[in-house]
Amino acid sequence: MTITYTIDETFNGKRSQTSPDPDNEGESITTEVDCRDVQVTFSSDAPVASQTRKVNVCYDGDGAYDEAATLVRIEQQKDGFTHKVASGVIT
Repeated sequence: MTITYTIDETFNGKRSQTSPDPDNEGESITTEVDCRDVQVTFSSDAPVASQTRKVNVCYDGDGAYDEAATLVRIEQQKDGFTHKVASGVIT
C-alpha cells in the first residue's frame, strides 16, 4: 500500500468561497475569507481510496507561516489516513 498526498492549494491566509446570489437566481457571489488551514488530498493505491481534508497550518514563534512545520503536520495526518485505510475505515 502506497499512500501519497497532494496539497491542493497554496497557503496565503485567504480562501475564496462561492455561494448562490440571493438576489440573482442562477448567479453566484465569490468572497475572500481568512483561513488557517490548507486543503490536502490523501490517496492510497491498494486499496484504491482517497480523502480530502483541511489541515491546520503551523506558525513560528513570530506568528509567521511555518511551511516546514506544516509539512510535518501533513505527514502526521497522512499516518492517520494510512491507519484508517489499513483498518478498513476508509475505502
